[in-house]
Amino acid sequence: MTQTSRRAVLAGVGALAAAAAGTRAFAQTGAQTGAQTGAQTPAAPPPRPHVVIETALGAITLELAADKAPITCANFLRYVDAKKFDGQSFYRAMKVLAAPPTGLIQGGAERTSRFPPIAHESTTQTGLSHRDGAVSMARTTPGSATADFFICVGDLSSLDANPFNPGDNLGFAVFAHVADGMDVARTILSSPVSPTKGEDWGMKGQILDPEIRIVSVKRV
Repeated sequence: MTQTSRRAVLAGVGALAAAAAGTRAFAQTGAQTGAQTGAQTPAAPPPRPHVVIETALGAITLELAADKAPITCANFLRYVDAKKFDGQSFYRAMKVLAAPPTGLIQGGAERTSRFPPIAHESTTQTGLSHRDGAVSMARTTPGSATADFFICVGDLSSLDANPFNPGDNLGFAVFAHVADGMDVARTILSSPVSPTKGEDWGMKGQILDPEIRIVSVKRV
């Protein structure tokens, strides 16, 4: 487990403490179909890929917004197709509010080689948001994301890009949402954490102990 990957998400932890849990929502804009002429039927938007994360505690199904965040989705699917997530783990549970349960769970490809990092697709570009069930990429600086991702439990829209914030205000790159299995995500969030692990990465009290095994990740 590398220091870089463990530090990969949430420089703005302070902002999360003020995030209120909202109703389940995932901000999306309508698919662009282009100009229509006459009585033509609008073209149906392309189907969104679905991926199942099979964990030791159950399955989480993701719907990828490939129409909104094509670079990030293609990168995630590259890891899926190469089976680099298989046998990995959810290793982090950051709890923000106890009731209703609010926070995030983070996992990734910790024990395998990684593909080069990808360009950052901010929420101002995609129109997506860190709402309940949103799936986003962990990163340090913009353009450093590789294989670590996190799932939001509750409203964490404070992680969206905000041009009015000082410093690095590009937020994190949402690319999917949980279509099924939020009960599993909430169970992982409430799982035991180590009181001492994570100190070197500024995540003390957030490292799952034991980590939750990712059995496999595959397209469906």
